[in-house]
Amino acid sequence: MLNKLHTKYFKLSRPLLILFLLWYSGSLFAQADRKFIRQGNREYEKEKYSESEISYRRAIDKNKSSGDAVFNSGDALYRQKKFEDAGKQFIESHRMNEDEDKKSASMYNLGNSLLMADKLKESIEAYKNSLKLNPGNMEAKYNLAYAQDMLKKQEQQQQQQQQQNKDNQDQKKDQDKQEDKNKDQDQQDQQKQDENKQQQQQQEMSKEDAERLLNAIANDEKNVQEKVKLAKAAKARVKTLKNW
Repeated sequence: MLNKLHTKYFKLSRPLLILFLLWYSGSLFAQADRKFIRQGNREYEKEKYSESEISYRRAIDKNKSSGDAVFNSGDALYRQKKFEDAGKQFIESHRMNEDEDKKSASMYNLGNSLLMADKLKESIEAYKNSLKLNPGNMEAKYNLAYAQDMLKKQEQQQQQQQQQNKDNQDQKKDQDKQEDKNKDQDQQDQQKQDENKQQQQQQEMSKEDAERLLNAIANDEKNVQEKVKLAKAAKARVKTLKNW
C-alpha cells in the first residue's frame, strides 16, 4: 500500500523538476546541476536508487538551493529503505521551499518515511501538516487514516500487554502468598510433629521411670520381708535357748 502510494506520489516530483528547470534555466546554478538531476531521474526510473541518490547529491553540490534535488534525494533514500535519512531530506525540502504544494509534498513523503520507520505519532503529524497545505491530497488522507488506525491498534496491544503483565504480577503475588502460607503450614506441622515426638519421649521416659520405681519398691518389699523372716528366725532361736 505504502509503496504504491509513494510511487504514485513520486510522479508529483517530476513536474517540480520541470518547473525548476524553467524557473532557473538562465541561472548558472541550473546549468551546472541540470544534468545530474536528469541523470538521477533516469537511474531512479530504472530502479537504480543508490546511483540516483548519488546523482541528486551531485546536483545539490552544484546548487545548494535546489529544494527539488533535495526532495528527490529523499525519494531515492526511501527506496533504499533508509527511512530516517529520507525523512531528514524531506524536512530540509520543506524548509527550503516556499511553494505550498512543494511543502505539502515534502510533509507527505516525510509521513511515509516516519510510518515505515514505525513512528506512528510523528507520521500522523506529518500527514496533518501536509493536508493543511493541500487539503485535496487523497493519498495523505488515506495514509493519515491508516496511521491513526495502526496507532489505535498499537495502543490497544500495549494496554493488553500491560494488563497481561499486571495479571502475571498479581498471579505471581498470589503464588508467593500461597507458597508462604504453605511454608508456614509446613513449619507448624513440623513443630507439631516435634512436640508430639517430645511428648511421646516424655511419656516413654515416665513409663520407664514408673517401671524402675515399681521394681525398686518390689525389691524393697522383698528385702523387708527377708529381714522380717531373718528376725523372726533369730527370735525363735533365742527363745529356744532360754527354755533349755
